[in-house]
Amino acid sequence: MHSAVEHSPLGKPSQYVATYTPSLLFPIPRVTKWAELGLSAETLPWQGVDYWNCFELSWLLPSGKPVVAIGEFCVPAHSPHIIESKSFKLYLNSLNQTVFVDDSALQQVLEKDLSAAAGAPVGVRVRALAEVEAEGVSSLPGVCIDDLDVVIGSYSQPRPELLACNPTNIVESVLHSHLLRSNCPVTGQPDWGSVAIDYHGAELDPASLLAYLVSFREHADFHEQCVERIFLDLQTLLQPKRLTVYARYVRRGGLDINPYRSTEPFTASNLRLVRQ
Repeated sequence: MHSAVEHSPLGKPSQYVATYTPSLLFPIPRVTKWAELGLSAETLPWQGVDYWNCFELSWLLPSGKPVVAIGEFCVPAHSPHIIESKSFKLYLNSLNQTVFVDDSALQQVLEKDLSAAAGAPVGVRVRALAEVEAEGVSSLPGVCIDDLDVVIGSYSQPRPELLACNPTNIVESVLHSHLLRSNCPVTGQPDWGSVAIDYHGAELDPASLLAYLVSFREHADFHEQCVERIFLDLQTLLQPKRLTVYARYVRRGGLDINPYRSTEPFTASNLRLVRQ
């Protein structure tokens, strides 16, 4: 089993293999980043999933005719591993010249391989283009805070000290921003995202939240770990009765990653935003 991200295909020249090769998948343990947050697999304060959407899914029918579809993959947030994104793309490309009898046969293979890499059952849907097209484009719920005036000049690491709340006023609120940006910790490439915060707790100052989110702008971390850091910083400040944090990231290499973390059991919506 792979582990250290520096041994992954990220940032390295890669040969694209067009026939089924599950060994291309590169798992990365979540426990290292959980430890940075003072957590372990036994003390996670959230439930959730990571939704991956693949817009470059293709394979061959027995006749030799190619098929294109959109793949939706639901990885449990408690799984021991994330799957490194470039290895995921390389694996999916290895299906391009591989024959499957039908969608169901492909789905079974995807479920088996991705679950083995993640270390927990991964949900898979192979979706027709017309089905996804009919869903259209969605919007984040609640109030957008992006037009608020904030002053910030530090972007290298998240700054939870910027967050402020009114502990005497308990509210239920949903806020969102499209100004989240961070960098891949290996390649340095920017990751652009939109983030939503749904909570019941001490009233969060929206301008302070925006300044805090902007402070991620040059921070190097994976999508999942940025969302977990936001969740934990807000939980520490607000001591909420309920908290859900999720981000919808812009796709790179035909894949988008959308982590959801919540204190409550919930059904995550995987509807695309305008930048997706």
